[in-house]
Amino acid sequence: MSGQSLPYFIRGKVVKGFGRGSKELGCPTANFDDEIVNNVSEDLSTGVYYGFGQVNGGQIHEMVMSVGWNPFYHNSKKSIEVHLLHKFEADFYGKELRIVILGFLRAEKNFVSLDELIKAIEYDIMTAKDALKKQENAVFKSNPFFS
Repeated sequence: MSGQSLPYFIRGKVVKGFGRGSKELGCPTANFDDEIVNNVSEDLSTGVYYGFGQVNGGQIHEMVMSVGWNPFYHNSKKSIEVHLLHKFEADFYGKELRIVILGFLRAEKNFVSLDELIKAIEYDIMTAKDALKKQENAVFKSNPFFS
C-alpha cells in the first residue's frame, strides 16, 4: 500500500469473528462486517497496520490490525481484525468501532507454528506503539473523526 492512501478512516459495527483471537493468540480482536471489508478491499492491501481506535465514542486507544485471509488459518474469506491495545472488561459486539489507519507494518504471511505467529504479533504491537508515539501520528487522537 502506498503512503498516499493513509491516513484511512473506517467506522462500523463490531461483529463476531472466528473466535480465536482471545483464546488461541491472547490477542482479542474486533471484526468489521463483510460489507465494510468488501468496500475497503481495493484501498488496503493485505497485511498488518497500526493506528488508533475508539468504541462507541469512548476513549481512544492504540491499535494494530490485520487485513487479509490469515494464511496460518487458511481462511476462505477476507477479514479486517482490529486489536485495540487496551484491556476491556467485556466484548463489544454490536457497538460502533471507529479506526484511523496510520501506517503499514508488514505484508500478510504464513507462519510455520502458532508460537511463531504469536511472536510476530508481539513484535507488531511493540513496533506500532513506538510509531504511534511520534507526533505526526499522535495528533490523530484528537481528530474530529473521533468526536
